[in-house]
Amino acid sequence: MKNILIFDTTLRDGSQGAGISFTVEDKLKIAKALDAFGVAYIEGGWPGSNPKDELFFNQAKKLRFANSRLTAFGSTRRKGIKASDDCSLKTIVASGAVTACIFGKSWDLHVKYALKTSNEENLKMISESVAFLKSKKMEVVFDAEHFFDGYKNNKNYSFQAVESALNAGADIICLCETNGGMLPSDIQKTVRDVVKTFPGVKFGIHTHNDSGCAVANSIVAIEEGCVMVQGTINGFGERSGNANLCSIIPGLQLKRGYKCVPAKSLQKLSELSRYVDEIANMVPNDSKPYVGKNAFAHKAGIHVSAIERNPETYEHMNPKLIGNERRILVSDLSGKSNVVSKASELAMAIHDTPEHVKKVIETVKDMENKGYQYEDADASFFLLTKKALESFKPFFSLKSYRVAVEKDACGNIVSEATVKLDIKGKEEHTVAEGEGPVNALDNCLRKALIKYYPDIKKVFLTDFKVRVVNSDANTAAKVRVLIESSDSSKSWGTVGVNENIIDASWQALTDSVEYKLLKSKK
Repeated sequence: MKNILIFDTTLRDGSQGAGISFTVEDKLKIAKALDAFGVAYIEGGWPGSNPKDELFFNQAKKLRFANSRLTAFGSTRRKGIKASDDCSLKTIVASGAVTACIFGKSWDLHVKYALKTSNEENLKMISESVAFLKSKKMEVVFDAEHFFDGYKNNKNYSFQAVESALNAGADIICLCETNGGMLPSDIQKTVRDVVKTFPGVKFGIHTHNDSGCAVANSIVAIEEGCVMVQGTINGFGERSGNANLCSIIPGLQLKRGYKCVPAKSLQKLSELSRYVDEIANMVPNDSKPYVGKNAFAHKAGIHVSAIERNPETYEHMNPKLIGNERRILVSDLSGKSNVVSKASELAMAIHDTPEHVKKVIETVKDMENKGYQYEDADASFFLLTKKALESFKPFFSLKSYRVAVEKDACGNIVSEATVKLDIKGKEEHTVAEGEGPVNALDNCLRKALIKYYPDIKKVFLTDFKVRVVNSDANTAAKVRVLIESSDSSKSWGTVGVNENIIDASWQALTDSVEYKLLKSKK
């Protein structure tokens, strides 16, 4: 297997994405996770550009990386000064990183308009900066910025930029597709020519996703001879983002036979993707290839029936190889296979008879027509199936509830809920306050149930979402409330729908509790 060096720039280039702002502690956590995953390089940031990155490198000196080389980013020296006098380069040396990654212009248009200097001076800036860092015993990766645009407009000068870095001792030349507008055939033709022109040189590839081709462009560059690929977890980055390593790594390793990370690490890829999303406070894209929640989700009855016989019919790989899992979705498009497979997944005993399955399908279709959706509400589907087959005995029943919200002249808001339940033939009448009406209802429900069902103590809400079902009805529209609950050992989703958001929330809350009680009883 040919080794490919994975150069992760989530902490530097990824942090430039809209809505992303890592704290120093965030960066340290991600760096540890990346090292444990087994990437070859972790680009920690630009130590000379801001106090946060300087503090990160100071803290990172205390870490002991088992698999990764900590890398400091920066630019070539400024025009008109010596490399040894350049503050940015000196800060890279002082960062404690073992590898330096510096970028320089390889497109003469940038030399003229961005640097406002001569082509000759730019080449000196490249060579002298690389030579200075090599004199400090650092490994040097030279990012040939805008290389592909430079090659397209002035091939000779872009090659001169590469030669300047190589002659000064650069260890790896990374060809950067900085504007993100190239297509795979452009990358293929250019890299093939570069590798042929500079035999024996280690080249890397750095792409952006402005044309939606960052992953494809990276893979084709590796196939043409590059040995390093730069990218970010989940494709974080400026504008449309960087190349997504969560797609590149399994693509190269599982489909092309390259070795990017240790084989056992691949099974942690989905977990790493979600971990970085969580730290970045970004809503996960469930449709991400490979690692997304829906990457191996099946909804059409024909598809489900086929994968039950042979997963290869509608899955390009085994999701377990990258730590993901198959999901069977139940909806108004469902057939017998969906219901039976979903019931099995939820460890639910269901008789595989036409009458039973038909009854569940008809119930699901009726409920979805009213606005319900069970793709992220397995617990509600579990209860719906039990009720449809008349095999569910409720743990409690509602007699009434009332919610009041009061705001005084000072802006203080108080939410109070009153609930009357019938529990085992006894009426429980409870009152509780909360941060809002739903929280007050939740507190009230728990207060009423806890002495009968102590397991309720273990349940807590982890997510609460509201979606409008029929927006054309304006403020009278139905809303769908999706709640995710957990008891520390597992999570489950429930759903409620009503024109009244409080009642929709009540439905989802009570489904969550009843599902937990049913599982505890079992």
